[in-house]
Amino acid sequence: MKLFTIGYGGAAPRAFTACLVKAGIRTVVDVRLRPDRASMGTYVKAKTPDKGIERLLGEAGISYRSLPELGNVFLDYDDWRERYVALLARAGDLLVSRLAGVAGPICLLCAERRPEECHRMLIAQYLVSAAEKEVEHLVP
Repeated sequence: MKLFTIGYGGAAPRAFTACLVKAGIRTVVDVRLRPDRASMGTYVKAKTPDKGIERLLGEAGISYRSLPELGNVFLDYDDWRERYVALLARAGDLLVSRLAGVAGPICLLCAERRPEECHRMLIAQYLVSAAEKEVEHLVP
């Protein structure tokens, strides 16, 4: 099974959901540290599921899960990649444990459009190495 990632930065909501639907995504797993503070209101995790990202995905028939424990707590550091990889090496199994039982195919979501600039790529690499999956980075 493939593991997907997507960044919503600069994406129009319809193009974003169309990309997910085309890939056959059943669940979007939000790996932002603070999904309640998205700069683009459509992608914010609102207080109720009838607004924001949950509404957008729900209208497309896609489930939503927020896992803020996978958020990038090292974003303000120049060496954030190295720090995040070290965190995954030490506590990765614990950090990804809530992924068990999530209906797939899943897609890891963060804000950065380009996966090489985002920690979701590091999470995907960790998951792929543990379960021999392929990764596909979606671009809306």
